[in-house]
Amino acid sequence: MKKILVTGGAGFIGSNLCEALSTNPTNKIYVLDNYVTGLVENHIDGVEYIRGETSKINSIINFSPDIVFHLGEYSRVEQSFEDIELIYQSNIVGTFQVIKFCQKHKCKLVYAGSSTKFGDNGNGRNQSPYGWSKASNVDLVKNFGDWYGLEYAITYFYNVYGKREISTGKYATLIALFTEKFKKGEPLTVVSPGTQVRNFTHVKDIIDGIIIVGEKGQGDGYGIGTSESFSIFEIAEMFGSEIKMIPERPGNRMFGELHVEKTRALNWKPRHSITNYIKNIKKAYS
Repeated sequence: MKKILVTGGAGFIGSNLCEALSTNPTNKIYVLDNYVTGLVENHIDGVEYIRGETSKINSIINFSPDIVFHLGEYSRVEQSFEDIELIYQSNIVGTFQVIKFCQKHKCKLVYAGSSTKFGDNGNGRNQSPYGWSKASNVDLVKNFGDWYGLEYAITYFYNVYGKREISTGKYATLIALFTEKFKKGEPLTVVSPGTQVRNFTHVKDIIDGIIIVGEKGQGDGYGIGTSESFSIFEIAEMFGSEIKMIPERPGNRMFGELHVEKTRALNWKPRHSITNYIKNIKKAYS
């Protein structure tokens, strides 16, 4: 029986990961989540859930997993300017303790880095508290590998959408937010200038990628994203709704480089398209 620990496993991406991992009867899956954005409704049958902070992982988790998928971090760019103390506790203190936990138990760490570090010719890593924290943690994971022999693989997600996205409130993600507004007949709010380009990647493709990286990946550089790219304005136009431009926000990068070569070398490739996804939404709710 393979013991797998997923931090943030009650959240959007984490719950989809747990759902996929649970299809293998040889996996025993545990989740550590503080439920800041995670939901009880996202629980998957057969998974054991533990409520708590990653900063206390060494006192909460009393077993040795074979692998840890670390998704339990704060993950919003624009909001991070207001939430910098939460960023520090979750992404800096919490992740340091997760790294120490993996070192102590000699288990592989799969760390979900952030593609924001590749934004605007590499300037994305310092454009927001979120971007800085994630890029700094990548450096820390790599150094622990060199200093203490930590086994790790680092992934980078590109603009994830799909089942269990957060659709309302402060932490809502773009495609889910647009979908909610479309369903209600409200204008879609596009942050100026609207020409920001993103690689929107379906959560199923993200999960396929992170699982294969967990099995075969070693080291840094496993980007998981589709080569299709669209501006935010182009995405809004696909819905066919009225568009309302809103003021520019800090930390909002204009573009980012796609780094997926190492993941593709593991026989991963994306299978879903944002254009088809939006077409199905329009068909379902028109």
